[in-house]
Amino acid sequence: MDSEKLYRVQEEDLSKLEELLCRSFAADPLYVELIPDEEVRKRLMPELFQCDLTEFYETCEIFADSKDLNGILVVSDETEPYHLLHRYFTEVQATLRTEGYLIREDHSLKTFFNFVLGRDYLNSSWTDQLHQDRRLHIIYLAVDPEMQHHGIAATLVEEAVAYAERNDLMISLETHNPRNVAFYQQFGFKVYGVVEKHFSLKQYCLVREIQA
Repeated sequence: MDSEKLYRVQEEDLSKLEELLCRSFAADPLYVELIPDEEVRKRLMPELFQCDLTEFYETCEIFADSKDLNGILVVSDETEPYHLLHRYFTEVQATLRTEGYLIREDHSLKTFFNFVLGRDYLNSSWTDQLHQDRRLHIIYLAVDPEMQHHGIAATLVEEAVAYAERNDLMISLETHNPRNVAFYQQFGFKVYGVVEKHFSLKQYCLVREIQA
């Protein structure tokens, strides 16, 4: 993905974005369900987001609204070429680090097993049903809670939509907050399906079809 409006995140920005994600997802239904203990969640989330951002910096594209980093958009452009072995080993390293954090921060292993049971909420495997390689997948969209309601989320989504329309791409994403569904529907997204497996948590899978 390319954008003239958004700021392309640099490696030195990752620590600040880690803090943004912790603030943005502190009460997110996914993390509350998988890490029900609030103290464990507070310890784990910085480590998990640090791990994610390190992986995504290597394998995906990370944008922000500006150098002020008030909002973040992480996308995977399935049309972009990539080195298969490099991506595989990067993902394996990230998985091993994540599992190490889960075990270290909760010796009861409850959180670890929650993540094992909740893997279908975490790996976007539902997109395999789309059978569409010309696709942009939005992995993260988050805005600092103190900067919400300023149009930042809309700006980030609009740029993804504009890129998809220029390149004839489908867009896919998932959200675990039912209030977000109506927001995405404003941009032409439709609910493709709902994942509800092992937990009462619902994952809303949305797609924006290629525009004729």
